[in-house]
Amino acid sequence: MSNISVIATETVKRYGDALSHGDFRTLWTANIFAGAAAWALIVARGWLVFDMSDPATASLWVGLVTFAAMIPRVLVTPLTGYLSDRFDRKAVLRVMFVINLVNNLVLALLVSTGNIEIWHLVVLSLVNGSARATQMPAAQALIPNLVPRRTLLNAIALNQATMQGSRLLGPAAILPLMLTTGTEGAFFLCAAFYAISLVQSLRLRTESTGKVDRQRGLASNLAEGFVYCYKTPHLRVIIFIALLHCGLTMSYESLLPILSQQRLGTGGAGVTTLMMAVGAGAMLSSIVLAGVRTEQTRGRTFFYMGILSGVAPGLMAISTTVPLALLGAALLGASTAGFMTLTHTMIQSTIPDGVRGRIAGVYSIHVGGTMALANLTNGALADFTGAPLIFIVGGVLFIIVMTVSLKSFSLRSIYTTGLNPQLQGAAD
Repeated sequence: MSNISVIATETVKRYGDALSHGDFRTLWTANIFAGAAAWALIVARGWLVFDMSDPATASLWVGLVTFAAMIPRVLVTPLTGYLSDRFDRKAVLRVMFVINLVNNLVLALLVSTGNIEIWHLVVLSLVNGSARATQMPAAQALIPNLVPRRTLLNAIALNQATMQGSRLLGPAAILPLMLTTGTEGAFFLCAAFYAISLVQSLRLRTESTGKVDRQRGLASNLAEGFVYCYKTPHLRVIIFIALLHCGLTMSYESLLPILSQQRLGTGGAGVTTLMMAVGAGAMLSSIVLAGVRTEQTRGRTFFYMGILSGVAPGLMAISTTVPLALLGAALLGASTAGFMTLTHTMIQSTIPDGVRGRIAGVYSIHVGGTMALANLTNGALADFTGAPLIFIVGGVLFIIVMTVSLKSFSLRSIYTTGLNPQLQGAAD
């Protein structure tokens, strides 16, 4: 075997080891199309709202619709995490794919017939967000049951790569439609993507449920996830810093339309292109992290990605040309995706299987709820201050957060040596 063949084989094994397991590969494919549909929907829906609204309040409406799509991660996720532990996780996925398939078809038909109104978008965003908030904890809790323990970290990183890379794939897929048929074509394509995810989920065979005490009430079982997170020091600090990260650096969806329109003069196609750049950076970062093997490297990268997550919004803020904005968007995607990939990896590798769904739900409540409120706030403020100031303030504040976090013994230990191997043993 030639040296090139050996290198290629070793590279594939290192970065794609988990893909050798059939059910994981099937779920991974389903997640690619579901993620592409989700991000394509965010772009197309955001531009549709911006285009339909009064220019004086357009960003506020984009923020409101984005808030409607994200707030279910606070309102329904406690129940959805419980469902992911109570019922077969692949069955939960299938139901959610069906809901979002129908949701996108309804949206496409309303737009194509000219009957769409903003309140329709708010209601449909709530439905979409609720299904998505249920799908994500179920998928995250299912993954550790599809691969052996030795490839779990690689599987989690690859799953994050699909979630982050879908920011590129989804917008790229709808860009030709946005330029020709308009947003209705994009919504029909989103429905088709969810149909593919549904078909893939029907191929899953692994049985996967958590451990729910049926002698205890619903509220008691739900509370178990919160209690576990808040009583476990490393989970508590990781979730808290992820919450601040999402609020200060990742709540930019409501800012892209006004940035594209007022600063770059590129309209809906510009929003799509910016999101593609975010996705390209995110996908590259997540794939590279899938090959990280040592805890020390993982911990140090976690800190550096946090700092870069604060720098990248500043580059977006000073962008007055499309190339510079695309560079800023790519750096934003790479840094924030890298930070969140490592956050997911550290959490999922250190928790017992019996409460995975509920802990994934608790995590989603914190980061999703923060992003929902931040997008609503950013959208409202952007109509008065413009997008650049919001990008700068958020980035600077998070750099301060990362600097101050060095005073925390738990976080400083993670940054320098990674997670204690004994903590990872708790996931067995």
